[in-house]
Amino acid sequence: MKIRPKLIALMAGIFVILCLAETLVERRVVMPSFAELERADARTAMRRINYALDLAVDRVAVLAADWGNWSDTYQFVQDHDIAFIKTNINNVAIKQLAVNVVLIVDVDGRFALATDLDLNTDRPLGLDLTARKELPANFPWRANLREGRPTRGLLRTNRGVLMLTGAPVLDGYGRGPCRGMVIMGRLLERSEIQRIAAQAQTDFALLDAAPGAAAERLESAAAVTRVYRAINDVYGRPIGTLRVAVPREITMRGQVAVTYASACLIAAAVIVLLLLVIVLNRMILTPLAVVTRHAVAVGEDRDLTTRLDLQRADEIGVLAREFDRMVGRVAQSRTQLVDQSFQAGFAELAKGVLHNLGNAMTPIGVRLAHLAERLRAVPAEDAEQAVAELQQGTAAPERTADLQEFLRLACRELVLTVKCAREDVAVVTRQASVIQTALAEQMRSARNEHVIEPVRLTELVAQSLEIVPDSCRARLRIDTDDTVRRLGVVRLARTVLRLILQNLIINAADAVRDAGKERGVLRVSAEIVREADRQQLHLQCNDDGVGIPAQNLERVFEKGFSTKSPETNHGIGLHWCANAINALGGRIWAASEGPGRGASLHLMIPLATPEPASLAGAA
Repeated sequence: MKIRPKLIALMAGIFVILCLAETLVERRVVMPSFAELERADARTAMRRINYALDLAVDRVAVLAADWGNWSDTYQFVQDHDIAFIKTNINNVAIKQLAVNVVLIVDVDGRFALATDLDLNTDRPLGLDLTARKELPANFPWRANLREGRPTRGLLRTNRGVLMLTGAPVLDGYGRGPCRGMVIMGRLLERSEIQRIAAQAQTDFALLDAAPGAAAERLESAAAVTRVYRAINDVYGRPIGTLRVAVPREITMRGQVAVTYASACLIAAAVIVLLLLVIVLNRMILTPLAVVTRHAVAVGEDRDLTTRLDLQRADEIGVLAREFDRMVGRVAQSRTQLVDQSFQAGFAELAKGVLHNLGNAMTPIGVRLAHLAERLRAVPAEDAEQAVAELQQGTAAPERTADLQEFLRLACRELVLTVKCAREDVAVVTRQASVIQTALAEQMRSARNEHVIEPVRLTELVAQSLEIVPDSCRARLRIDTDDTVRRLGVVRLARTVLRLILQNLIINAADAVRDAGKERGVLRVSAEIVREADRQQLHLQCNDDGVGIPAQNLERVFEKGFSTKSPETNHGIGLHWCANAINALGGRIWAASEGPGRGASLHLMIPLATPEPASLAGAA
């Protein structure tokens, strides 16, 4: 595909992404901001309703305070004069007060006067509160009654919610002593609710209390936003729920505005795209096509004497002149290329051999160091002194017994040390044999094909782990699943694959260390992939280490690339592994879900056709 359609497709894709981003911003940022404005408006409307409800209660409280600070009321609480009731507490006076309940209570909570009235029918309401002779024993206002403090609140009655206020009974001059309390109440009826809603200029309703509901919640529907707030009575118990409904006009208008803005943006994007295509075609694409045709002609004809001679002052002109200079230098480099390739291949082979020998020599050095420490710790000199002293025969019996006990313990320690030394020598011998085998294989690989051997993968993993440094084995646990054990015997280049697995195990241990873990796991699984003309072994190694960033999944096999310190790593291990697998006719690739989530190395290795004898032996 040529660069012109690619560039046009790229720009079109960019504009599509911008349009999608703009749509995403509209849906995730702009429209939610409109919805948030509506929610804030709904909460403000709820605050207005609360304020209007408080004002309605305050008006009743003013009436109660006016009647409480009246000398006639003050005298009535003391003498209970019937004339005061006939003159002042009649239906006309109650309707003028626009209250439904009037109570005059003495300091003990007993009712000196209790009356209620339906303002619409001029008949008694029959409230359960006025039917009593005194305030309930647990009524929360009894403390205010004794202390002469005004109070207010809501009360659930048999006729609905009552806005109730109380004011102390004083002598008309605001002085005491307090002789009781005047309590007035107004039912929160439909007309009162409509009056409060009109005053707050919002849709308002009083619902029954929902058990277990939150103190305040908000719901958004398609056309309206509702706010619910629970209210409590004078006992502190839920008495009802205020509901405020606000139409979603902001969202509807915002949607219209966003639609117009999106249409304008798309139109502008199309116009800009067309202008960019025209400008890019004249300024870049056409001159670049000339340079491309010349490069193709040079590659096909291999005539290094032709020149482009493109007279331009921009970057494409610089590119053309540099291309002509490059063609002039190519002829001079041809004779050097073969020699440099040979030297580079020789150096690459040496690096791989030295890297693998270094990995194999490390555990030998560690084993020998541990063996030297154990030998230094053996009390050989003390044992010699003890033997010499016993041979003299001049020691006291107690001293002789101590020396004999010491020699017995020293002999036991010497036996243990000799056993451990034998084990270390055996391991070192095996590791030295591994090194010799690796050197022999490297020497054979320089001249012959790789040696194909039948091997069990479980044994191969164990052999690879044996030549890994002790620090790596201590940090990593190898977990081979059932697929490896069920695979049985396979025929492949055992020595090369063992060195490859050694590199992968060391890298996995380093990844676990870089992840900050004390110990990690390397899980190995395998399967046979059957193709038309051959079978391949798919070996997968998954670790739980630091992981590989997506941009480095391909680069980890490049020569010299490494995320570790250059003082301890030269970026050779995985590069050598890739070269070795490619030499076998296979391939290797890496996968990772990202940093901190581990990595997996996949090896695809061709398998040799089993011989009849090998099949019989395996069976």
